[in-house]
Amino acid sequence: MTTRVDPKQIKDLISGVLVREGVEETDAGYVADGLVQASVRGVDSHGIRLLSHYLKALAAGRINPVPNYHFSETSPSTGVLDADHAFGHAAGMRAVHHAIEMAQRAGMGAVAVKHSTHFGAAAFFGLEIARKDMIGFSFTHSDSLIVPTHSSRRFLGNNPICFTAPCHGEEPICLDMATSLITFNKVLQLREEHKPAPPGVGVDQHGHETTDPHHIVNLLPVGGYKGYGLSLMVEILCALLTGMPFGPHIARMYDAPIDHKRNLGQFFLALRIDVFTDINSFKKRMADLAESLRQEPPVDKDIAVMVAGDPEKKHAAHRKVHGIPLRTADFDFFTQIANQYGLEWDTVSG
Repeated sequence: MTTRVDPKQIKDLISGVLVREGVEETDAGYVADGLVQASVRGVDSHGIRLLSHYLKALAAGRINPVPNYHFSETSPSTGVLDADHAFGHAAGMRAVHHAIEMAQRAGMGAVAVKHSTHFGAAAFFGLEIARKDMIGFSFTHSDSLIVPTHSSRRFLGNNPICFTAPCHGEEPICLDMATSLITFNKVLQLREEHKPAPPGVGVDQHGHETTDPHHIVNLLPVGGYKGYGLSLMVEILCALLTGMPFGPHIARMYDAPIDHKRNLGQFFLALRIDVFTDINSFKKRMADLAESLRQEPPVDKDIAVMVAGDPEKKHAAHRKVHGIPLRTADFDFFTQIANQYGLEWDTVSG
């Protein structure tokens, strides 16, 4: 059974709970925005269901509710943000705003973030850049989950890669992908829903492929050695440029003691389009390219050719009107915390 909740109401609830837990108000707003945006776009594995985990991490001291951010502009177009173990959503959005500001002055802006935490969906940051008529890049490294090609054990994370570009007449084009077919948060979600994983996504403790999410302990890279190589690329951007731990040295999101700091690194890049070509022409050509792809003849007439971000746009169009679906356990959790903190919220429909 699922119950639908209004995106604005659940965002206000999340923000209100975090503020009452001592989180700085602006940061609380960024976290709520990021979680709700992910759920509205259908990325439930990185959406509002994560609030329970974040509250535990906050209470244990893994996440700093009032961080002392320190930004160093290292050149006219580059900078480093020390997040002081803030919420990754908040640290990332602050870094993105620095990158956008530098790009407005210098044509591009790149910011590396250190001492951060889980930042949710990478699209949250890429879309913010694209809405400023810039091309956006967003990266983070993550738990050691990916088995390198020819290896028998995991080493790198399924490190997300996000690319966004503004588009005339619709939301930006958004490629947000991990270097595995599914994320481990998705594996956990499949465990909760008692559903099998797709073939070719994970292996058990002995390195054997399995579709049982309860037995999946490591993930396979998408495209074999190519996905492994992409994970390495992101690790270099997020760990080596920031001085943060890499691969198996990163404290795991769920398996490490909840009071252990993650010390994650992230990397964001904003690229002004109008220093290369006319922005309006670019956006119209982007729309033409996207629509041309969508009009390509499909193999199955019932399954259309899509462009990166199309499934999320369809989810968003429906959920903005009809609400975000919550399973009974998640609905009960939000009802409990609403009562606990004396906050109001209601459902859209049963």
